[in-house]
Amino acid sequence: MEIRVQVTQYVTDRIAALRQQAIEAAAKGSEPVQGAYQNVSVVRANAMKFLPNFFQKDQASLSKIFFLFPDPHFKARKHKARIISPTLLAEYAYVLRPGGIVYTVTDVEDLHLWMVAHLEAFPAFERIPDDEAMKDPVTPHILNATEEGKKVERNKGQKWIALFRRKARPVRK
Repeated sequence: MEIRVQVTQYVTDRIAALRQQAIEAAAKGSEPVQGAYQNVSVVRANAMKFLPNFFQKDQASLSKIFFLFPDPHFKARKHKARIISPTLLAEYAYVLRPGGIVYTVTDVEDLHLWMVAHLEAFPAFERIPDDEAMKDPVTPHILNATEEGKKVERNKGQKWIALFRRKARPVRK
């Protein structure tokens, strides 16, 4: 989910290009790409308002949620617009299956500390220790394979990462 028109269009075009590359590679007899990028899409929507509308009650079908280089909203009066907040964490817990992982990465240390503090304070999530997080097979990709990650690397910037696991839901009696 992405609210910005230009970013949504960029992602749509990128997905289409990757799907076409997978088709061409398969036609040449190359090793097939698992899923051939048919399991990815982008929706132009405000996730802060509409995320739960895309899921049924107790569906909790997502195994991973990514917050990669989100807008830091530096001014204190804009902090309520940050993508990690107590209200939104309830929404993320709603759509993330137990054992699912929330990935956060940013090049803004204050934002990293904000996200960590809010996720640690929320009862549905537990932090994955840094040594375990660095062994996660997704970690190198979220640090280095995104456009923003590459930009930070080129500019010799620093990146902060934190992973959180969705705790099991309490058993209802």
